[in-house]
Amino acid sequence: MDARTVLTHLRDKKHLSDEEIIWFANGLATGDVTDAQAGAFAMGALLNGLSEPEKVMLTLAMRDSGDVLQWDMPGPVVDKHSTGGVGDTVSLPLAPALAACGAYVPMISGRGLGHTGGTLDKLEAIPGYRTDIAVAEMRKIVGDVGCAIVSASGRIAPADKRLYAVRDVTGTVESIDLITASILSKKLAAGLENLVLDVKVGSGAFMKTADDARALAQSLVKTANGAGCNTSALITDMNQPLAASLGNALEVMEAMDLLTVGHAETPMAQVTVALGGEVLVLAGLAKDREAGDAMIREVLVNGRAAEIFGAMVAAQGGPADFTDNWRDRLPSAPVVRDVFAVQKGRVLEINGEALGLAVVHLGGGRLVDGAAIDPSVGLSRVVRLGEVVDEYTPLAIIHAANPAASEQAAQAVRAAITVGEGEVTPLPLVHERIA
Repeated sequence: MDARTVLTHLRDKKHLSDEEIIWFANGLATGDVTDAQAGAFAMGALLNGLSEPEKVMLTLAMRDSGDVLQWDMPGPVVDKHSTGGVGDTVSLPLAPALAACGAYVPMISGRGLGHTGGTLDKLEAIPGYRTDIAVAEMRKIVGDVGCAIVSASGRIAPADKRLYAVRDVTGTVESIDLITASILSKKLAAGLENLVLDVKVGSGAFMKTADDARALAQSLVKTANGAGCNTSALITDMNQPLAASLGNALEVMEAMDLLTVGHAETPMAQVTVALGGEVLVLAGLAKDREAGDAMIREVLVNGRAAEIFGAMVAAQGGPADFTDNWRDRLPSAPVVRDVFAVQKGRVLEINGEALGLAVVHLGGGRLVDGAAIDPSVGLSRVVRLGEVVDEYTPLAIIHAANPAASEQAAQAVRAAITVGEGEVTPLPLVHERIA
């Protein structure tokens, strides 16, 4: 078998056999497939699409191109994946909440991408927290604590890592079929039995329209279930930041406020509860979503999830007293200032992507691959849609490294938040469930 035959079949819209897909995925991992051939495959998939069986096989083949974890736990092994947004810190409270309800959560997460924040970057704002840990150590932490949030090793889905890099420079990132296989190959390599997907839609998401978000959610759910992982998805709103803070340490503070104070009615808490309840039903730990929601809400309020989060932080190198003293352990920016509206009115629209990019330019994200991140910078107390503001009401609080950066961020915040006359009805946090 050779790459030319596979590419010719894809070009001519002929069904790719399982053997052809497996060979091509292995070739991506070993280097037998060249960058030019990988780019041609990506373009062919973008233009001609892949059938459902082809997506399932590509997902499994890329999963099997590296290490696939196996678990022997007394409870179900579960996880959650978000397609990315701003102020989305759900993974931090959700993983320990699920563990508190009897699940085991080996959460392999990523770093910030574009305007969206990354779970690993947020956790590394905690002094000493290690995300790059060996599989054996992760197994022990998951077994002892109930959850671990780590980075993917180089041996997790190497075929996807190669194809993703090629897609990034060949204009093929937007292929829903390849997005599906990319996300799921890494998640399924973690050995999951149950998975809930949080597909974001709106100004702060990659998917801006309901149709695009629904298409991605349906593709992910069908392919994951076809690959043997019990999966459903929630389409959730990202027309405004989920939490009131954007930026790594600031978002950890939001998560800790939920875990330790028990504010279970904030937007972030509500999405955490909805996703957690969905997983518990999938895993057979709750009889229905109402019961699952109640279980997650209880462990967030009674402190059990906070206890597990603290144990996870300590096990991964962070402070042993983090849960009790998190306010003193997280870094703070030297310049903190309000940014005000230029006129009185109601908040009619929030450009979440623009706010996320403002945080990136403050130093809270990467403008070039491998750049260092300042964990202390960002935005807090960001207004929500429908709020009335004036020249004395802050649109947000800026946390910056210096006055010049804070002024640049202030201009970006004012441009991102539309204030005027009229009414606005925010969309529900959960738009739709895809099963």
